Amino acid sequence: MNYTLHQLQVLLKVSQTKSITKAAEELHLSQPAVSIQLKNLQDQFEIPLTEVVGRKLYMTDFGNEIVLAAENILNEVYAINYKTLIYKGQLAGKLKLSVVSTGKYVIPFFLAGFLNKHQGIELEMDVTNKSKVLESLINNNVDFALVSVLPENHSYGKVELMKNKLYLIGNAEKKYELKNTKEIFKNIPLIYRENGSGTRLVMERYFQKQNIKVVKKMELTSNEAVKQAVIAGLGCSVMPLIGIKNELISGDLQIIPVAGFPIESSWNLVWNKSKNFSVAASSFLNYIKNEKDNIIAQKFSWFDKH
Repeated sequence: MNYTLHQLQVLLKVSQTKSITKAAEELHLSQPAVSIQLKNLQDQFEIPLTEVVGRKLYMTDFGNEIVLAAENILNEVYAINYKTLIYKGQLAGKLKLSVVSTGKYVIPFFLAGFLNKHQGIELEMDVTNKSKVLESLINNNVDFALVSVLPENHSYGKVELMKNKLYLIGNAEKKYELKNTKEIFKNIPLIYRENGSGTRLVMERYFQKQNIKVVKKMELTSNEAVKQAVIAGLGCSVMPLIGIKNELISGDLQIIPVAGFPIESSWNLVWNKSKNFSVAASSFLNYIKNEKDNIIAQKFSWFDKH
């Protein structure tokens, strides 16, 4: 056997993404390069590692066994690297986070100082919708999750990072006047996020509590898609302030003045209460508790102006 660590990394990423294309994107490689590495690894085994069913890529049972072994091997390699750094007096290890999609505008500012100070920390962060974030948390696949909607029926610890404000937004072409909340939504077509989105859940809970009937125009699967649709004039939407700063400055979007808005929630860093923290995770949590107020003052002073 002459397989390489690089081939094992490729196999592991292909098994996680179930796609050559997606694996190539996450590994920052070309698609042919991933295919060649996978083929070179496959050539060392007489039993297939993968199979294609209905144009979808799956790992075979044997492939799953090799994936498990590859993961163990790579973890040991990472452990050697971390031990070397620790022996040299540096904080080292892997920090795993799962972040709701709008949290990508928040969490980098709470990570930057910590990661710059501790070069031996390796960050693994997944940005996805609320449902998948909570799934990662419940399955203990991550150290922390960043959410604006707290998990239900689950024992967790949390640190509130900062407030989250949701406003009704439209493009810059139309003028709006302050109106009663129920009245304005009768005539405004709304663009929704997909099911599983925390923004959508907060919005729908508000509408239900206030007994507001709305006109649903369309459903899109990312905040960026929603922003572009609103800018193009396809409708309005309820969006977190944190994600529309640049568009407000440029004048592409405007906040529509509506009684009862903004809808407020909070960004929370959460973790399983029974979680056995690594040194890296424990250090990050202490950093957040000690530095969050300074970070908010330095990086989000604009937030309270709206």
